[in-house]
Amino acid sequence: MKAEPKADVAPAAGGSKKKLLIIIIAAVVVLGGAGAGAFFFMHGKADAAPDAKHKKAAAPVGPPVFVPIEAFTVNLQPENGEQYLQTAFTLQVASLEQVELIKDNMPKVRSRLLLLLSSKKASEISTPEGKKQLADDILAQVKAPFEDKGEPQEVTDVLFTSFIIQ
Repeated sequence: MKAEPKADVAPAAGGSKKKLLIIIIAAVVVLGGAGAGAFFFMHGKADAAPDAKHKKAAAPVGPPVFVPIEAFTVNLQPENGEQYLQTAFTLQVASLEQVELIKDNMPKVRSRLLLLLSSKKASEISTPEGKKQLADDILAQVKAPFEDKGEPQEVTDVLFTSFIIQ
């Protein structure tokens, strides 16, 4: 009878060591995962906090702000005889301060856009993709700083209100 209790003790001790080893490994994995999660969570919060403040400051509160631009009529680059473009559009800006800045610099804005529009061919701007590219080009011209080493304008979109090629 003594042999039987010893036989029971040996497997129990071996099984106990395996269970203990499994529990320790599981605990290390869980604690390691929790530590890594806490690390990324804390660093994510620390890095995101300044961005969140900037985004809140830059995000417009209330209705969108628009600046209508007077219509342009320009000769296009010749392809099939003389062609011209007559277009009008509105700029969407970040704030009322941007409206005033653009209005105060309207001669520069119109000059830049006149040069841009008159450099195009009718075939480049007659497709939807061409109009989208033109809107992107207009956006780049209007965003460019008005002064050397100045801040770019906060213009977010170009919305065509009229677009005629003849």
